[in-house]
Order: sequence, then structure tokens, then C-alpha cells
Amino acid sequence: MNNPDAAWEARVADLWQALDTYAPEDFVARLDLLVGELPPDDAIGHFERGSARDSIGNSRLAVPLYRAALEAGLSGLRRRRAVIQMASSLRNLGDARQAAELLSTELDATSDELDGAVRAFLALALVDLGREREAVAVSLTALARYLPRYNRSLANYAGDLTDR
Repeated sequence: MNNPDAAWEARVADLWQALDTYAPEDFVARLDLLVGELPPDDAIGHFERGSARDSIGNSRLAVPLYRAALEAGLSGLRRRRAVIQMASSLRNLGDARQAAELLSTELDATSDELDGAVRAFLALALVDLGREREAVAVSLTALARYLPRYNRSLANYAGDLTDR
């Protein structure tokens, strides 16, 4: 996979920043034009195309593009974003089980600024699966790291919710 240059990345970032100024189909068409500058099987291209479709509410088209991006070797924060976004789309399409599996696996991945997002979307999938107690524990664990005090206590209580 070749990484796009900084100028391409800046144009993509600018387009995403202006998302709400475009009609949905126009936004996707503009994003597809930018992705067209990349090799056809580029992982970043697949990810951006999936994200564009997801952002206009077309989860069904986004999921295969996220899968293609991951299979093509997507890395870094985009890889983690692809997992989160694909899991969210799968949940929206009625497959909360697969969403929870993906996100549970992602909890063991390298920690970064997306940890809270992984836990938040996992909690949503768990609720859909009827595992509300576990969902609350996952949510409280995510929240605990952002509190100015009581971090350890809250994390311990969250753990207790699933130990019963």
C-alpha cells in the first residue's frame, strides 16, 4: 500500500470538513474523485469510500469497503477507525453479535485515543444483544479514565458488575 502524499490528505480532510455543505450524493462523488487518484486496490481508498457512504447513511455499501480496506492492509488510526465504523454499521444492519466480536477483539489492540470510542460502540452492541449489565460496565470503564477523581473506584465497581 502506498501512502498518499500530504497534499492529497489535506484535500481529503478539507472535503470531510465541508461534508455538511454538500448534498450527500455530491459529497460521495467528490470523495470518489479524490480516491480515484490512488491505485484501485488502495486500502486508504477503500476506507475513505466506505466512510463516505457510511456518513450519508448507507451502511450496507460501507461494510464491504471497510472489509476490503482491512484486507488490503489498512494501518494506523484509519485501521482502528475502520473496525469501529464497520462494527457500528454491522450493528445498524442488525448484526450486533459480529459488531460486539469485532470490538471486543479491538479492546486488546494497541491503546490510543480511540479506546473510548471502541468501548462506546461495544456498549451499544451489547445492549442490542440483551447484555445491558456488561454494557454499563464497559461504559463506566471508558468513563473512569476521564474523571478527575474516583478513577480507580469507578473502574473497580465497573468490574464488579460483570463478576456477579
